[in-house]
Amino acid sequence: MSSIPTSEMRSSATKRTGTTGGSADVAEQIDAIRADIEALTSTVARIANRQLSRAQDKMVETARDAEDAFRRNPIAAVAIAAGLGFLFGVFTRR
Repeated sequence: MSSIPTSEMRSSATKRTGTTGGSADVAEQIDAIRADIEALTSTVARIANRQLSRAQDKMVETARDAEDAFRRNPIAAVAIAAGLGFLFGVFTRR
């Protein structure tokens, strides 16, 4: 074993880490980590909700644009739908 007394090893470790190694310090660190995780969770949820709202708005806008295009060109819309239906039928038959 080492010739350095245990008390000197502890004080050396305390100087290196800046903590006394007590359970109170560990509990404080755990509480700080919990608070950080709660803050991160809240931030991520807020960002996700904002992105979801943007995606929904974009989807509604695109659906309106498609509806307007169908109203302006009904013959083309019917032709495209028939063509897609034919292709779907060909591919699913095999």
